[in-house]
Amino acid sequence: MTASNPPRDESLHESFHGPGGPPAPGARLDSTAHIMSSIGTQLAGQLSLVSLSGGRRPAPPATPALVLVAHGSRDPRALSTVRALMDRVRELRPRLSVRLGHIELNEPLLPDTLAGLGDADAVLVPLLLSPGYHVKQDIPQMAAAAPARARVAAPLGPHPLLVETLYARLVEAGWPGRTGTDDDLRRTGAVVLAAAGSRDPDSAAGTRRTARLLADRLGVPVLPAYASAARPTVPAALRALAARGRHRVAVASCFTAPGRFATRCAEAAPWIASAPLGDHPVMARLVLHRYDRALAAPAPPARDARVPA
Repeated sequence: MTASNPPRDESLHESFHGPGGPPAPGARLDSTAHIMSSIGTQLAGQLSLVSLSGGRRPAPPATPALVLVAHGSRDPRALSTVRALMDRVRELRPRLSVRLGHIELNEPLLPDTLAGLGDADAVLVPLLLSPGYHVKQDIPQMAAAAPARARVAAPLGPHPLLVETLYARLVEAGWPGRTGTDDDLRRTGAVVLAAAGSRDPDSAAGTRRTARLLADRLGVPVLPAYASAARPTVPAALRALAARGRHRVAVASCFTAPGRFATRCAEAAPWIASAPLGDHPVMARLVLHRYDRALAAPAPPARDARVPA
């Protein structure tokens, strides 16, 4: 008479061995070691939540969201370009919450994006290429009115990474980057750095600084010019360079995304015109650099959300 096997707890059996039954004899020790390792890991994780006094440890602070602040444009290419730049940033830092808000013309508007964050921390990175009214007034005011605890990073320019992107876009357009600038181009070539323009003197100073850095990078004169609100215009800058014997002139588009200003400036180019900076990989690195610098800076006073460059 054969003794019957004692009943077994199937749920316990499957939790250790899985629904397919026990492991093969040769794998039994490895399976047991794996189970004990899993139990130890889970126990250690639970103990890490408990303080020495026996209370539950507070949860670590959440990483502040990165909010890209775009100007906004009626040109549909602008929105798609900014979204592509967002994707670049997310690829570089997958665990970071990256949002988008516009100053005007496009949705989501910045106040709506900030409202959606509740009272969470956020760093606003302006997709603007020099200091100006939007960076000094509009964006900080929107940040101060929002429930989110937001600080405003410096604009993207002037900065060497911005210059590197301008250079790359010029090379894409036909500037001789691989073999270097030849002697003829050094004698007759030049670049007009086309920017949006602003009445703020700090904005013009920032654009001039970018122009100097780009001139050092290219080895030819770079003259800043503006689409609105400042002088010289791009056609005036081209005439000034021609008077100096510079007839092989490229237009470097110092715009984040396509739009009316960028198109108008490119159409004035007598030779080549580079594309807007857009979602170039170096732009994504620059965005994260501004975010990291803002986080590293001392917290600004409550009435002023801006942080140093």
